Amino acid sequence: MKIAIIGTGNLGLSIANGILKSNGATSMYLTKRDTTSIADFEKFDKVTVTNDNRLAVQNSDILIFAVQPVHFADILESIKDLLTENHVIISTITGFGIEKIEAVIGKDNYIVRSMPNTAISVGKSMTCICSNEKGKKRIDLTKAIFNRMGHSMEIPENQMQAATVICASGIAFWMRLIRATTQGAIQLGFDAKEAQELAMHTCNGAASLLIDSGNHPEEEIDRVTTPMGCTITGLNEMEHQGLSASLIRGIIASYDKITEFKTK
Repeated sequence: MKIAIIGTGNLGLSIANGILKSNGATSMYLTKRDTTSIADFEKFDKVTVTNDNRLAVQNSDILIFAVQPVHFADILESIKDLLTENHVIISTITGFGIEKIEAVIGKDNYIVRSMPNTAISVGKSMTCICSNEKGKKRIDLTKAIFNRMGHSMEIPENQMQAATVICASGIAFWMRLIRATTQGAIQLGFDAKEAQELAMHTCNGAASLLIDSGNHPEEEIDRVTTPMGCTITGLNEMEHQGLSASLIRGIIASYDKITEFKTK
């Protein structure tokens, strides 16, 4: 596949790394106004680094946009005359709906919205996907791209903001939980490096258990809790201190904020 990433900032870089590690492209164009920070990618034979979006579009079939929302409409306007039946437009841009994209380039294009997270750079992204009517014909192709870099799910567009909170912001939420576990381990006597290693691999194991088994989290909790034991004592104290309630309230606050951005 001939892929262009238009706007190679933090998320664009993560996607580029994920594609390279999964050998997911026959050629890849990376664009940025100042290419200094992405110049190292030129060492890969299949990668071209440029500040020319039109050049990237002309030499690619799959266009992944990872620019700032404020610039997206102008960039689409600047390349729309180059779009052909071969192009698939994949937007990763929060708050910029399909209807707004169609208003610039027309409905007769394959348009897909995606919401990956930065774990895409290590092949572990949770990516949510939706499309316009024509883009439904390219959903399987889009999922194939992102499934090489994690897991993808097709959802209705009206759930994309919620998916942004759970999947994209969710990376930060889980990082904070891992940090807290690390701090607890330090207090119990482990040094900082050991504590983080214990925390992050235990977190990875917990997620893997659910992915592989398909079980509800409480089923796995039941496996490690015994009457009057240390695990249930710890869980109950966490709940008394508001662990679940705080997480849920944080998720809702994040969603309220992203909804506020959309209405401005």
